[in-house]
Amino acid sequence: MHPTLALILLLLAAAVFTTTLFRALRLPALLGYVVVGILLGPSLLNVAPNDEETRSLAEFGVVFLMFSIGLEFSLAKLRAMQRLVFGLGGLQVLMTMLLATVLGLATGLGLAAGLALGGALAMSSTAIVSKLLVERNELDTAHGRRIFGVLLFQDIAVVPLLIFIPALASGENMAEAMAWAGAKAVVALGLILVLGQRLLRPWFSLVAARKSAELFMLNVLLITLGLAYITAVAGLSLALGAFVAGMLISETEYRYQVESDIRPFRDVLMGLFFLTIGMTLDLGAVLDQLGGTLVMLALLVFGKLALVAVLTRRFADDWGTALRTGLGLAQAGEFGLVLLALAGAHGLLPFETRQAVLAAMILSMLLAPFLLQYGERWAVRLAAGGWVAQAKGVHEIVLKSFGVSEHVILCGYGRSGQSLARILEAEGVPFIALDDDPKRVREAGAAGDNVVFGDCTRAEVLSAAGLKRARAIVVSFAHTPTALKVLAAARRLRPDAPVIVRTLDESDLDQLMEAGAMEVVPEVLEGALMLGSQTLLMTGVPLGTVLKRIRRMREARYSTMRGYFKGITDELDEGGFQERLTSILIEAGQPGVGRTLGELNLEELGAAVLAVRRHGIRAGDPTPETRLLAGDSLILRGDSEAIEAARLRLGAA
Repeated sequence: MHPTLALILLLLAAAVFTTTLFRALRLPALLGYVVVGILLGPSLLNVAPNDEETRSLAEFGVVFLMFSIGLEFSLAKLRAMQRLVFGLGGLQVLMTMLLATVLGLATGLGLAAGLALGGALAMSSTAIVSKLLVERNELDTAHGRRIFGVLLFQDIAVVPLLIFIPALASGENMAEAMAWAGAKAVVALGLILVLGQRLLRPWFSLVAARKSAELFMLNVLLITLGLAYITAVAGLSLALGAFVAGMLISETEYRYQVESDIRPFRDVLMGLFFLTIGMTLDLGAVLDQLGGTLVMLALLVFGKLALVAVLTRRFADDWGTALRTGLGLAQAGEFGLVLLALAGAHGLLPFETRQAVLAAMILSMLLAPFLLQYGERWAVRLAAGGWVAQAKGVHEIVLKSFGVSEHVILCGYGRSGQSLARILEAEGVPFIALDDDPKRVREAGAAGDNVVFGDCTRAEVLSAAGLKRARAIVVSFAHTPTALKVLAAARRLRPDAPVIVRTLDESDLDQLMEAGAMEVVPEVLEGALMLGSQTLLMTGVPLGTVLKRIRRMREARYSTMRGYFKGITDELDEGGFQERLTSILIEAGQPGVGRTLGELNLEELGAAVLAVRRHGIRAGDPTPETRLLAGDSLILRGDSEAIEAARLRLGAA
């Protein structure tokens, strides 16, 4: 028998199953590892030993995580966000530690325990929050930038906290111990940074010149673990040396290759670390003091929410942004678990207190997705004047769109939206752009662009922008969840509204078409067409042949463009080409209801039926046997006379 192999297989099977389940539930995988640790640890099944050897191996997960943070460390990023990072982020960490220290003194834990506890509770989950912000397309919003700034400072603050927590546990005078630890850190880091900057780049160049993937990987491991060992010998932490190693490599051209090579080690070992965190949780002790655990959870979530919201109000114009920022940071983080484990290893916190805090931190991380998901609704309800501000914004949109008809509503005014706006202006097509970035709206508005601040997913905003009078809606950003909200709002207000959606690739094509998009434009396809056309030209294929090939491919992909791409070799007279697209809603009681397309014979009028959309589901290439129902939308192509004649025959004039 091989008990070690059996244990490894058990851990792997449990980790794979639980991680798969958590990802299916859209929860962070690291919480899955914690759950596995709780299940297999001493408090439940007791099949996985939580011994010193396992914890030592798991510590390397923290080493590689800190190395990754060092790789992402950027002085340029810090300078660009210094007010949010050092202002808001610094205040958040310091105030959390101060309040925790006061609480520690009031409950008899002592000054050192209060400071250590404050450092652990000050951290929020970079892994969870950043992933959720990206999924919700909120990374570049007002609250997203503030959340990211605070998270960046927290990541930086971990470094001195890794030094000071062991110093707090020493029996010496606290100020003297912390000063001595700081002095050692300055000397050790100074030597590493000065010598490392001069030696690392030429050494990496020498290793890379050997063109051996194995040698390059071995070199990365040597540098990372070597510097971690040096800082450990100096009386500091392994993680601190790894962070410095990442910082040094981030200044070289090998940064991205190193990051790719190190990720498997980091993820697997970090999983083992969080697994050991779960093993340390004693469910019996937690249940014995369940009331204290729930109180700690409430203090952590609501206390952090209130503190961050109040501090953010100094850096934001409204309470809505402040509350959203507080909701985004009102949980514990992975580094908080690291610092709590460090404080426990040095005997700073009693066992019962540590168990209650650990349980509260894990529960708060499980609550984080739900806090962010429902945060918008709470922020609107709780923010003073939130409804007034929204009503004012809608009023401004109404004023901008007043008297405008047959226009295009642009959802999003980023690079793609602005490029499209220039095309529309050149053709004399009126438009109104909606964007939720106040800085962009302010700057573009000052330049004379017809752009207003507004959330394009809200029905009242689209209505204020003149959806009933608009020719089309364009979703110019590539974010499917938000695009689906726009489609749902547009379908409620005006089912026949033509909506064109931009997306990255065709993976969400069916979902968007079923939601009511008239056309979906994938960036990957258009990029491939341009890449292909340039490649064909460079290989000597005649320009006319290239244009015809691209035309055929576009016609095959975009049904509404069939017959449009004649190519410059056809010498098409633009002035004589007056065909256009239109969307006609078939309403109950009209002559077209209940008749087939063959019976209506719109083609004889010069109007081609390109598609029929029914209940948000679009059917391209309809047959003559397709029977029209009330609520259907016909997408027609033809000149003005043909379209008007078709309207009369359908009874939609």
